[in-house]
Amino acid sequence: MLYIQKWKLALIALVVGAGLLFAAPNLVGRETADRMPTWLQPLSLGLDLQGGSHLLLELNTQELMRDKLDGVLDVARVTLRTEKLRYTGLAVKDGAVVATILGDAAEHAQARRALRTAVPNAEVTVGADGAIRVAYGEAAWKQILDGALSTTLEIVRKRIDELGTREPSIQRQGDNRIVVQLPGVSDPKRAREVIGKTARMTFHLLDTDTSVEDAMRGRVPPGSMLLEGMNAGPNGQKQLYVVRKKVEVAGEHLVDAQPTFDQSAPVVSFRFDALGGRIFGKVTQDNVGRNLAIVLDNKVVSAPNIRGPILQGNGVITGGFTVQEANDLALVLRSGALPTSITFLEERSVGPSLGADSIRAGTVACLVGLALVIAFMVVAYGLFGVFANVALLFNMVLLIGGLSAIGATLTLPGIAGIVLTMGMAVDANVLIFERMREETRNGRSPLSSIESGFDRAFATIFDANITTLAAAALLYQFGSGPVRGFAVTLSLGILTSMFSAVLLTRLMVVLWARRGRRAELPI
Repeated sequence: MLYIQKWKLALIALVVGAGLLFAAPNLVGRETADRMPTWLQPLSLGLDLQGGSHLLLELNTQELMRDKLDGVLDVARVTLRTEKLRYTGLAVKDGAVVATILGDAAEHAQARRALRTAVPNAEVTVGADGAIRVAYGEAAWKQILDGALSTTLEIVRKRIDELGTREPSIQRQGDNRIVVQLPGVSDPKRAREVIGKTARMTFHLLDTDTSVEDAMRGRVPPGSMLLEGMNAGPNGQKQLYVVRKKVEVAGEHLVDAQPTFDQSAPVVSFRFDALGGRIFGKVTQDNVGRNLAIVLDNKVVSAPNIRGPILQGNGVITGGFTVQEANDLALVLRSGALPTSITFLEERSVGPSLGADSIRAGTVACLVGLALVIAFMVVAYGLFGVFANVALLFNMVLLIGGLSAIGATLTLPGIAGIVLTMGMAVDANVLIFERMREETRNGRSPLSSIESGFDRAFATIFDANITTLAAAALLYQFGSGPVRGFAVTLSLGILTSMFSAVLLTRLMVVLWARRGRRAELPI
């Protein structure tokens, strides 16, 4: 018996209403949409439609390995001294920290136990001659690299968000690469500069016992290093500094950095956490009158004189900045330091005119496809074809509303998914209507044919859509970028097309059938 339960009517009304609500912002301008709630926003256009910049980043894995081993070297030195073990030849060699432990077998075993505790993820081996080797295995290196890539991804995301870029796409690619797409950003220079800064800030005391001239001749003490300044000196060349290697305060204690002005000059004010504030206060208290070098990515930003103890845990970085440079420096310091440097492997820009051409071509494809589908359904199935076309239009509204609701970004492959969905949406109606025709030829009444058409075609429709949905899920799982955009559009289109074909079309056919006695079907 042709009948639709009340709960199904309520579900249809609810879904259609939600689709209209979420699709409506796509009909208004961007200024109007910006005044709407954050959960009610239009579709965002991808890089290929809006234009913008595409960047491919790669982590410097060799530098990351070297930094990790340098850290293990420091830990090994402190550990062996704490255990009062004699050693010689402590160094980084062939991807490991090596040394020779002097003494008997008991001291060799003691060194091995101590280093295993100090560096738990590393493999520690000791030879019969006391040669000790501390190295990370393949699994440990993979874990370190995964952690570094995840950290870099989050820091890059923070930096781009603070640049004010709308709807950026930041995705992991492979084991050590990140793809960044910035829609609407035609000049990626500033984004590249902000993203690429490692922003590893440390505070060191200047070595007042060694002159720059001696250091340039190669006479640099073991505990010092010669660093270049960020700013040019009076002669137009970069100023040089002899800096103690010992890190007095690490940048990891930094919790905030803001651009400000000091005597009308742009500067960056910074603030440490509680522990960093105590360390910074003790350093400034013990070294009044000395110069404290602020080092950012192995370059001295400034080396101010400590005029008195700074016990509040905050300070100011001066360096002859422009307003833009002060803003960018504060931004990268706030977002945190990258675990290692990154290399830009690829950089390209997509002009807005090319994006507009893509939108125009996609719109034409959708309209032509829609017109052909509508014409075919009317010619092939008459009034029921009109019902299917009405359901198709609602299906398009639900698809656009669904994409807007989940915050999807529309790309050119996404438009291809929409065009494909239009054909798939009426495919279910074709199965239903053909089943009705078959039942009518077998002598069934119109009402019985309608009932049988919907009931018996459902299993076929369900199986066909489930297999397509599984394929779309695999595309999303193993694809990236445009492929995922196509998979999202296709998946949502399958769900909306099943809803429109099984419920919306059935509702219209049932309403038609119940308006008087029907001698034959109009198909």
